[in-house]
Amino acid sequence: MRIALLQMNVVLGEPETNRSKVEQMVEEAVKEKPDVIVLPETWNTGFFPENVAELADVKGEPACSLLSRLARENNVNIVGGSISNNVDGKVYNTNYVFNRKGELVSEYRKIHLFSPSGEHNYFEHGREISIYEIDGVKAATVICYDIRFVELIRTLALKGIEILFVPAQWPHPRLEHWRTLLKARAIENQMFVAAVNGVGEAGKLEFCGTSMLLDPWGKVIAGAEEDEGIITGEIDLSIIKDIRERINVFRDRRPEVYEL
Repeated sequence: MRIALLQMNVVLGEPETNRSKVEQMVEEAVKEKPDVIVLPETWNTGFFPENVAELADVKGEPACSLLSRLARENNVNIVGGSISNNVDGKVYNTNYVFNRKGELVSEYRKIHLFSPSGEHNYFEHGREISIYEIDGVKAATVICYDIRFVELIRTLALKGIEILFVPAQWPHPRLEHWRTLLKARAIENQMFVAAVNGVGEAGKLEFCGTSMLLDPWGKVIAGAEEDEGIITGEIDLSIIKDIRERINVFRDRRPEVYEL
């Protein structure tokens, strides 16, 4: 499976500008014939303007129509990063996934909101995981801060996912946390991780890029630095079964002694 990561400089508070850029970057990415294209977190509004409720898409529109059309026209799966999404006056940080036909196959609302930046004061918490299939492969999405919560990722792994998608707007100076957490989640859960971060600035925040595609050993298959751009890498899903048989952490778990 070929995966393209769109490391994007999202313009804070300018959804129309960002929609145009997404369309341009997708059209560029499909030249490499990926099976999946992945976007960063809150690519419509940025992370996040004080008037985010006013700028957010309403019930997923127009972002969903754009992503659905791009998926259908280019015969590609799109993991749509996330958008600021206003649903009946409540704003959610929402991921949408579309298959090659442009059909919606998953909707996930960010469960863990980043309280140090006050995200919980502007957004509502999601309450459900979402597991879906991309070309027959089980996958799931978590968003940025979610990656710090091992219980969430292990829950997804125990349900059989093989690819974890992680859209983010992860800032300096926590670049090493980003690298370390992504590698740890890949290794401990023996899965591929496709993580897409933003670049550029939003107020006092400077995003650190470093998007990466990791294999279940924690090896970087493809990685970016801190400039806007597209990186593409190939993953071999057939290796997961062998890895999980050779070091069978799922069989060797002792949940009866864990206190969670």
